[in-house]
Amino acid sequence: MKEVYGDLWTYPIPADKTKVICITTNGTIRRDGCAVMGRGCAQQAARRYPWLPADLGSRVHRNGNHVFRISDFFGGSLLTFPVKHQWHQKADLNLIHQSMIELMVAADAAQPETIFLLPRPGCGNGGLHWEDVKPLLEGLPDNIWVITRKETDK
Repeated sequence: MKEVYGDLWTYPIPADKTKVICITTNGTIRRDGCAVMGRGCAQQAARRYPWLPADLGSRVHRNGNHVFRISDFFGGSLLTFPVKHQWHQKADLNLIHQSMIELMVAADAAQPETIFLLPRPGCGNGGLHWEDVKPLLEGLPDNIWVITRKETDK
């Protein structure tokens, strides 16, 4: 795991690498079948890709609240990283651990030149502190970069 500072959506990676943007999510599905993506990077992703809440809602309905790699586009792809069971709850360290394991499987299966950008999971709208989450992520491989918006968020 490498820690970097910048914007999740525009962070520059080397030209010979492929970027996978990881977005933190929850397992709540609305009555219309769409995933709740109302805050943080999930909301940003839903605004960029209006089809995403329906796609994720369908996946969560069929398979449960797990890590999903979404189709390739914009020279990279998206990967969901569940941190909450329900949108209104605080992030769950056990779910973050499960998601970390699933992310490691995805990273291991990816091409060696793939970089995964992951915001600090559960540390924004999830209400957790980085010093409590960071030890869970210490075993992540070097192609997973944890990104935060500014250096003062240490």
